[in-house]
Amino acid sequence: MITEQDVYKIGQIGRTHGVKGEVTFSFTDDVWDRAEAEYLFVRVDGLLVPFFLEEYRFRSDTTALVKFLDYDTANDVQFLVGCDVFFPHALTPERSEDEEYTWRYFTGFQLYDEKAGCIGTIDRVDDSTQNILFYVGDRLIPAAEDWIKDIDHKGRAIHMALPEGLLELSS
Repeated sequence: MITEQDVYKIGQIGRTHGVKGEVTFSFTDDVWDRAEAEYLFVRVDGLLVPFFLEEYRFRSDTTALVKFLDYDTANDVQFLVGCDVFFPHALTPERSEDEEYTWRYFTGFQLYDEKAGCIGTIDRVDDSTQNILFYVGDRLIPAAEDWIKDIDHKGRAIHMALPEGLLELSS
């Protein structure tokens, strides 16, 4: 059985689209496309359920229209509206050292401060301005490159040296 530790959140199902069973999918990480995934996990009634992709097409850098296998009408997929979507860590493709990363790649990473320890999981990344922010629960942590001390890609963790008092401001 798949557990929460085996996956990380990559987005959410929006509304139904048309009458043929498509849904809008707002994503924070396009790993599912890069890995050419056959399925995604959707949290339905508290359970992580695999849904196999029949087809999809991108509408923007953060939205796609998705059709799941064997769900052929808007009524079939109505129950998915608002559900969170997850991707398995095990299927995340390895990146080479010289490959560029987008800030959204770090969604799902654990964030650590060298003094405070584990702060939590990066739920999403706001890269819409020059000041990149990690959303960790209800905290906003600036993703200042000077503060990042180590990135463990395999362990999906970022270690930072945050300025004193920052965590008290953002809680």
